[in-house]
Amino acid sequence: MVKSSKKGPRGRKRLGVWLIGARGGLATTLITGSLALAKRLRKPIGLLTETDFFEGFPFARFEDLVFGGHDIRDTTTRAAALEVGEDSGTIPPELVQVLGRDFRKVDKEIRPGILVNAGKAIRALADAEYLDEERSLVEMVDGLRSDLREFRESHNLDRVIVVNLGSTEPPLRLVGAHKKLARFEDALQSNKHKLVRPSLLYAYAAAKEGCPFIHFTPSEATLAPALVEAFAETGTPFMGRDGKTGETLVKSALAPMFKYRNLKVLSWQGYNLLGDRDGKVLSEAENLDSKIQTKDSLLQNILGYPLHTHVGIDYVPSLGDQKTAWDFIHFEGLLGHRMSMQFTWQGCDAVLAAPLVLDMVRLISHAASTGATGPQSWLACFFKRPFGQDEDDLHRQWHQLEEHAARMRSQL
Repeated sequence: MVKSSKKGPRGRKRLGVWLIGARGGLATTLITGSLALAKRLRKPIGLLTETDFFEGFPFARFEDLVFGGHDIRDTTTRAAALEVGEDSGTIPPELVQVLGRDFRKVDKEIRPGILVNAGKAIRALADAEYLDEERSLVEMVDGLRSDLREFRESHNLDRVIVVNLGSTEPPLRLVGAHKKLARFEDALQSNKHKLVRPSLLYAYAAAKEGCPFIHFTPSEATLAPALVEAFAETGTPFMGRDGKTGETLVKSALAPMFKYRNLKVLSWQGYNLLGDRDGKVLSEAENLDSKIQTKDSLLQNILGYPLHTHVGIDYVPSLGDQKTAWDFIHFEGLLGHRMSMQFTWQGCDAVLAAPLVLDMVRLISHAASTGATGPQSWLACFFKRPFGQDEDDLHRQWHQLEEHAARMRSQL
């Protein structure tokens, strides 16, 4: 189990951030942004933990964050940053040049990921040398745990936060082995590959090593009951799933408006267009199912009645990471008169998501330092399907965050 270590150089605490999908567009943007903030090359726009709301909290400084992770592609952080810059224009080449030495340090801490029962769409993204699955499930888990321990020990880290930024996995039917930790561990010992997904093993390794875990993807099997029990066993905080960054963020803020004015929503049609590797993976029906589940249940939960909804997600390669969403809302007012509203959301997904992840890394690390364990439901406003609660109204979720922050402040 990875426990808190002593303070780092000159008495400072250093915080490890271990990214699953460390060379993907989001992870690369997150790493680049954090390094740029550490060197005062950019302003912390999009980060709640850099606002007056959290002034005085002893969060890890950006210069004290140490990055590592797992990935299934054999490339470099510099190459990934240049790719992101060429694709979306969000990382300029001159910034890549300035951060070259820092990128090389990150590269030394990235290890080969796992692909066991990942599905064809994710396997298609992997480089050939990563497709070897001769190891048993126990050997895979032991390797993941060893990577986390070595990362913590070699950098004398106070804590390691594991963040799942991997591609959306196909749904996995949960059976008895997923409902109790002892049965799940028996399945691992019996090498039952069909009962796992990569994210399940990453989460299990994090739980066993006592690493707080943020599940930022839609993959629905990751926090199965057996895994929740594993986090409870080591007293480790976690939260998920599926970061709320774009169209769903707008929905969760806008739908309450209709509720507050007692305007009846009849239909809400949404269409999402996206490129990049995320879009390519979601162009496969089995992977798309997991994503739709996290986006399509929100409206009925907020409004409190059934309505016609639709969420379309289409792969448009030329868009890259510049996602576009168009929503049409048909609603009814006094005298049964019908009206409509439309909105278009255009944004770079990685730029919207990266500060959320950095915020949660700092917040869950601080929570762990105060002894917090289990699901951190006060972080619900960051997720489409927040674990452990049914509240989808962004305004109510925000108040939960405010109230919890006030309690944390009183303990400083």
